[in-house]
Formats: sequence, structure tokens, C-alpha cells
Amino acid sequence: MDASDDQLLRGPFVGTSAVVVRDGQVLLGRRLGAHGAGQWSFPGGKVDAGESPADATARELAEETGLVATAVTPIGWTSDVFAAEGLHFVTLHHLVVATGEPTVREPDKVEGWSWHEWDALPDPLFGPVQALIADGWRPPTGTS
Repeated sequence: MDASDDQLLRGPFVGTSAVVVRDGQVLLGRRLGAHGAGQWSFPGGKVDAGESPADATARELAEETGLVATAVTPIGWTSDVFAAEGLHFVTLHHLVVATGEPTVREPDKVEGWSWHEWDALPDPLFGPVQALIADGWRPPTGTS
């Protein structure tokens, strides 16, 4: 977004993502509604006031997928501008170990959840996922 745009950015807001890796595959959902519709994304959302990023990650994961986080480890952050919507998020990404099987808990926000090989992720990817990849992050070997 440049100075000639009439729309101002709101934010930055603090967002969080849950990067769940199991058997060498990462969990992604196809987004609906809001910004990023039709794009593949990690589970996640906004950090509420007074909430720790790790707690927000676990809460968002449970709300969106029904998975229960048993370990949440910070792995990095990205600065994500959604110019069309006038939004700016700083997304705090977390590697998450979780129990259960993912189900669609918020059908107005995600079409479905599926597991994907890191080197064969589907297109198009949501901006924060692209940014994490561009930063060079990869799942650790042996993550489950």
C-alpha cells in the first residue's frame, strides 16, 4: 500500500498461527470469508488483550479444529499487510504438538482441514504462510 491509496491500514494487530506437524505433514485449511478467502492457511487468529501468544495459539487451534495443544513453541514472526482490506498483522508463528483429529468447527471461516507435505504445499498460500516460508523456516526433522 503506498501513500496514494485512500485507505489507511488498521493495526498492526497481533495474530498467531499454529503450525501443527504430524508424521512429516503440516495441517492447513482452505480459508472462507474475511481476508485470504480461497487460500491455504495454518489455524490461527488474533491474540486477545491480556492473553499470551501461546495461550491464543492453543485457543484458536481448539476453536477452529478441535485439536488440543500439548506443546506450543514460538518459531518466528512475520509482518503481514492485507492492503485490499486495509489490515496489518504481526503474526506470531508457533510449532504445536496436538492430540486429536482436525474437524471443521467454524464452517464460516474454513472449508476443511488436511495434511500436506512441506515441500508440496497447495496453492494459493495465505500471506503469513508464504512469509514464513520466505524467511526460510522449515519443520524440524522428526516432528510429530
